[in-house]
Amino acid sequence: MDNIKRSSAIFLSLIFFISCTSVYESVFPTLTDGRYDSEFPYRSSSKQLEEISNSIKLLNCIAFYTSYVFDENSQLSVREIKRIDLEKSAARVIFFNNTASGTATVIGENNGSIALISVAHIVNFPDTIVSYYANPDGTASQKVQSVSVKTRQSNYIPDLPEGSELEIILMDKSLDVCLLGKKIEASAAASLTVFNYPWGRSSELEWGTFIYVFGYPMNYKMISKGIISSPGREKNIFLIDAVFNRGSSGGIVLAIRDGIPNFELVGLVKSVPADFQYNVHPIAKSQDLEYNPMLPYKGELYVQKEQIMRTGITKVIGIEAVADFIRQNKLFLINKGFYINSLF
Repeated sequence: MDNIKRSSAIFLSLIFFISCTSVYESVFPTLTDGRYDSEFPYRSSSKQLEEISNSIKLLNCIAFYTSYVFDENSQLSVREIKRIDLEKSAARVIFFNNTASGTATVIGENNGSIALISVAHIVNFPDTIVSYYANPDGTASQKVQSVSVKTRQSNYIPDLPEGSELEIILMDKSLDVCLLGKKIEASAAASLTVFNYPWGRSSELEWGTFIYVFGYPMNYKMISKGIISSPGREKNIFLIDAVFNRGSSGGIVLAIRDGIPNFELVGLVKSVPADFQYNVHPIAKSQDLEYNPMLPYKGELYVQKEQIMRTGITKVIGIEAVADFIRQNKLFLINKGFYINSLF
């Protein structure tokens, strides 16, 4: 009798499984088509998303400059500047720094050598900056006003073990991709979470493909969602509608192939369309002073170039181009001690 009951239970379970499978296939027919999903995930993905988020890091960069300012009457051109002693010829010497922040992702660890991927424009500060005096009609003249020379640059991630400084291992300015690295004790590196999901194919993305985006907008670690637009519109670039803010650059974009947990890396967040304008400020923004708006300001004025972002349209670098760039430098990276398991 017991055997009959057990057989009946197995038979009913099989019927239930078969019926559920057919219902599932009719409700979610596209989840088994081998393509990236356009549907919102039908089941919880919090565990996988939390795991991925642990590989995402806040990247801060600061470049230190010494600026040599020349009197307008000196009438110096760029050619003449190259032949003189800047410090002796300058009317004033000013020290300042430029900063940038973004997102980097740990993509490799090999006996303590850790590698992170990000975009180049976060860490790419010019070695020399030249400014010019304006003509009476407001147009630029050939008279050099100042020459600023980069003396040092620091790229750091606050929560890395054994210090936060990173060196730039590889950089492609045209592609806007960079690889940063650091060597620490292997035991300390073991505490880091390495991104461990497949590198996908952005060429297979379609209009409306659902994506997740990880990054550090305004220095807050966040995950957002969006959909794909204009796949293949530009070489190595596609568009997403996910919200972008300062610090999002370098974040990773993930698509899902045939349901959770099949995440694949399909791109790196690059930028948003933006306009630039010059604004006049009473003092450098680093000085936190209060002014009475009813009284006229009589101090020095500063002109600053400011970026106005047009949110809602975010450019993403297709991951194939990033993977090809890294593979082309495989021997160089291995000789330096860096190994990317996902690609090598």
